[in-house]
Amino acid sequence: MDLRKLRYFIAIVELGSFSKAAAKLRVAQPALSLHVKNMEEDLGAKLLFRAPSGVTMTEAGKILLRNARIISEQFQTTKEEIQEQAGDPTGEVRIGIPGTISQNLIVPLVINAKLKFPKINIHISEAMSGFVLEWLQDARIDLAVLYVPVTEGHFESDEVLKEELWVLGPSSPMQEGRTHPPPGELNFREVLDLPLILPSSTHDLRVLLETRAKKMDQSLSPLLEMDSYGNIKELVEAGLGYSILPFNSISREVSAGRLLAWRIAGPRLERSIYIVHPSDRLVGNATRAIRQLCADTLITLAQDGKWKGAHLIEKGSSPVGGRIRAIAFKPKRRPGSYRA
Repeated sequence: MDLRKLRYFIAIVELGSFSKAAAKLRVAQPALSLHVKNMEEDLGAKLLFRAPSGVTMTEAGKILLRNARIISEQFQTTKEEIQEQAGDPTGEVRIGIPGTISQNLIVPLVINAKLKFPKINIHISEAMSGFVLEWLQDARIDLAVLYVPVTEGHFESDEVLKEELWVLGPSSPMQEGRTHPPPGELNFREVLDLPLILPSSTHDLRVLLETRAKKMDQSLSPLLEMDSYGNIKELVEAGLGYSILPFNSISREVSAGRLLAWRIAGPRLERSIYIVHPSDRLVGNATRAIRQLCADTLITLAQDGKWKGAHLIEKGSSPVGGRIRAIAFKPKRRPGSYRA
């Protein structure tokens, strides 16, 4: 078994069929079938099952895929490191980002990367935290920007920013005639008494709120559960209830007078933003450069006030570094991707 066969195997699995892989790789389909057969004989295990709908992996196949991606990536990283000794960082860096972060980060990150590292191609995939975490664990991405640190497997989570969460309510009267809280700040116990529209229990924001409530021997009983920030804001604006969201995600509606907002006091409710990367495999100059650029871009967004409600982590001169404890999430929706 060699690197070429591993790459063939990865292509077959990712494309879902021998015929599609043969077309992409420009290799005869019988030759691909023979390569897989030889691999199965070498390993003494069945790797793939063929079906009319495509190929599916056995448990042995899943193990091979995970390690084949790592081996292929390490070879590419080694090649890039050797080439980079003579010039600027070169290669592809794959990043996974949740939508609520990507809407702030993608454009300035891509612009900065094109200016500073023109030989690096950035591939950005967007999804909810669960998908991004799975991609990271399966070595399908090199970096992730998440609201949660990760300790499953060998990963390092670098805390870069903290983002403040606020209560939002409709600017018009509530549908049931409920009186709004007075302007200013609300403590968390007062917030729990409101009819809340919140993300579902697997969402990272909901986990944070549940954790805060549990520390106070309280529980969350939301009026409605909704994983889309956009839908939550529309339901709140329509007077169905209140919610808790990052201030950056509601700042436009608050400025326009469409929503009211209350800061949470005693203490403030915040969540952190982390850059997560593997610590058990080779990292090339391109990945290191983009990892630092991610951190620098996030810091600049906070300093310039473009990420409203965010502030910096007080630590050493560089935000990149340090292991942090974490939790994991399940995927909730299909991902999207961007290439720059």
